[in-house]
Amino acid sequence: MLRRAPTEQEASLKRILGISCYYHDAAACLVEDGVIVAAAQEERFTRVKHDANFPVNAVRYCLAEAGVSGAAGSLDAVAFYDKPLLKFHRILETYLAVAPKGLRSFLQAVPLWMREKIWIEPEIREALESAGITPPDHLFFPEHHESHAASAFYPSPFQQAAVLTLDGVGEWATATVGVGEDHSLRLVQELGFPHSLGLLYSAFTYYTGFRVNSGEYKLMGLAPYGEGRYTQTILDHLIDLRPDGSFRLNMAYFGYLDGLVMTSGKFDALFGGPARTSESAITRREMDLARSIQEVTEEIVLRMARHARAVTGKRHLCLAGGVALNCVANGKLLRSGIFDDLWIQPAAGDAGGAIGAALAVWHNHLGHPRQADGVHDAMQGAYLGPAFSDALVKPWLDEKGYPYRMLDDDTWAETVAGLLAEEKVIGLCQGRMEFGPRALGNRSIIGDPRSPRTQSVMNLKIKFRESFRPFAPSCLEERAADYFELDRPSPYMLLVADVVEARRIAKRGDERDLDIIAWVNRPRSDVPSITHVDYSARIQTVSKATNPRYHELISAFERKTGYGLVVNTSFNVRGEPIVCTPEDAYRCFMRSEIDYLVIGNCLLYKQNQPNWQDRENWRETFKLD
Repeated sequence: MLRRAPTEQEASLKRILGISCYYHDAAACLVEDGVIVAAAQEERFTRVKHDANFPVNAVRYCLAEAGVSGAAGSLDAVAFYDKPLLKFHRILETYLAVAPKGLRSFLQAVPLWMREKIWIEPEIREALESAGITPPDHLFFPEHHESHAASAFYPSPFQQAAVLTLDGVGEWATATVGVGEDHSLRLVQELGFPHSLGLLYSAFTYYTGFRVNSGEYKLMGLAPYGEGRYTQTILDHLIDLRPDGSFRLNMAYFGYLDGLVMTSGKFDALFGGPARTSESAITRREMDLARSIQEVTEEIVLRMARHARAVTGKRHLCLAGGVALNCVANGKLLRSGIFDDLWIQPAAGDAGGAIGAALAVWHNHLGHPRQADGVHDAMQGAYLGPAFSDALVKPWLDEKGYPYRMLDDDTWAETVAGLLAEEKVIGLCQGRMEFGPRALGNRSIIGDPRSPRTQSVMNLKIKFRESFRPFAPSCLEERAADYFELDRPSPYMLLVADVVEARRIAKRGDERDLDIIAWVNRPRSDVPSITHVDYSARIQTVSKATNPRYHELISAFERKTGYGLVVNTSFNVRGEPIVCTPEDAYRCFMRSEIDYLVIGNCLLYKQNQPNWQDRENWRETFKLD
């Protein structure tokens, strides 16, 4: 952790560039005087999902958004989100511990490390110079889990809080308990590699046929279709779980220490055969495995949270790390009452480490104070990416010959809401792009939640993804309690709660005898397109203060239909990063069966567009997750 006192020269630093990269979800963030000015993931610019390369495009965007010039002194410091040498030490020590096993993995990893991953400082300087920026003298390297913890605590609304971080692995830590007080943040306990909740969950992601570090949310979405048939098996054979939430994994069942796969032959034997092949039929086994590992994950999170409350004595909890994106576990944690309230970093994975690294330097190292009112966070709704004005969009549409209708501000919401009420599916590209894995109304595909066909149409003809996948609602913040068993805002789509009893349609009792497509297409409430098979929903509450334009659109839909919510999914096709630019949005619009595209105030109707000839096969361009 950053413990030494700042020098006199460091005390004057104002602009800090945070960077995360080289593992997955590379990103950059610019913090000025403690305020997050801009943040973006590299994948949005390169169109390579989870792009892990040095985020040169994201860096350039953040610097441009902040008005950083090329002059010396315009950028004061860079903070990288972990300690590469310490991580390399862990990798070498792990290989030595399992040798001679793991030679193939060792021969693949070490040359890459020696070529680029431990040479972060010259890489940063070279990238800044290529962008016309004079590199600053000050480079900082907080630890990986300090960056996660800082990303959770410093933007949170709490002046004091316990902090819990859970992911695959940083340098050595896989989970930490910390305590934040005013501007100070301390990590007080940690769980060490190879015993990792993130890697345990990823092992089941791999075994059920989804991509590691990409398909974990699919496993979570599949869980309600299954039963916890393997829960006790996991607890008996794979993990020694203690009352405080700490645990040890039985490494005989896993392959990530000495191989290139997540699980071993012993894992296969325990669960009745080899891993499911990607894209093959999902069977009852995969459904039950998903439910079982989800139950184990929730139990571990609850135990860790109870321990964090006991250790820190704090009433509030902040969460980050990839496991904090498990919104089902988050919902269970909130309802447990262990803490009075919790706040989760919307970019909880490695991308958020860029924010955390910069804020760790600003507050924890440089000692600058922070203000927190207990209600409002500092993430600005996570709308931290680039925006494209009508003055830029209109000439581009005209040049391309793409027909559009110009809406004025007074009629925009009513017009778009009217199309939604007609069950049209709309691609929405407006305002600043979201930071993190969730589309929150500015780079979203939206639809009518009342329609029983919306879920299957959007899954199969627009997203081109598995039919079992649920969709999330964007709900007016002031109407959330009318639809969901939720008594507080959920602005970042990181909490799952049930649809209220009065809106549910009773189950018939034969659901588990149905195939998965018939089951998912059976209405479960009066808002069937956002109600999962267990009556749950992953909720985004929309605040008029944070996103007035999106709030007005949903309000207009409510005036027309009586329903103050819409279906919201990310604006992309399967395997593609969320769209960034108007060009990305148009391309996705034409590749799918989206009916209308809205870019700012420009409305485009699919049937009016010129014939589209895709220059690439997107199914080959984007690696399916």
